[in-house]
Amino acid sequence: MGQIKIFGIKERLNPVKETLSKVIHECMMDALEYPSDKKFHRFFPMDKSDFYFPNGRTEAYTIIEISMFEGRTVEAKKRLIKLLFERISTLLEISPQDVEITIFETPKHNWGIRGLPGDELVLNYKVNV
Repeated sequence: MGQIKIFGIKERLNPVKETLSKVIHECMMDALEYPSDKKFHRFFPMDKSDFYFPNGRTEAYTIIEISMFEGRTVEAKKRLIKLLFERISTLLEISPQDVEITIFETPKHNWGIRGLPGDELVLNYKVNV
């Protein structure tokens, strides 16, 4: 399971939402063996006045927060992060300097999905990759 939030300045984020969503999902599938039909993305386009960020970033600055079940290896998570930086830079021309990624992992029992605690779900994919 994974829920992804993407934050950015609306004038820069809105035009690339569809492509960025596709890139993120492909990285999830490649790095974490994520199923193609499991896509949970939410975009938060923000007014410039509501989005403060440090010097050295441009208006393309984008934050990606990934919440997922715990269980992936450190190597798999690092592969995900590296793929995201690489593909976002190549396909969307957003510099790695303008992208921040955070992965939040929680035990399955801390999730409620389709009327069940997450640890009682039958999944059609592996978490331990």
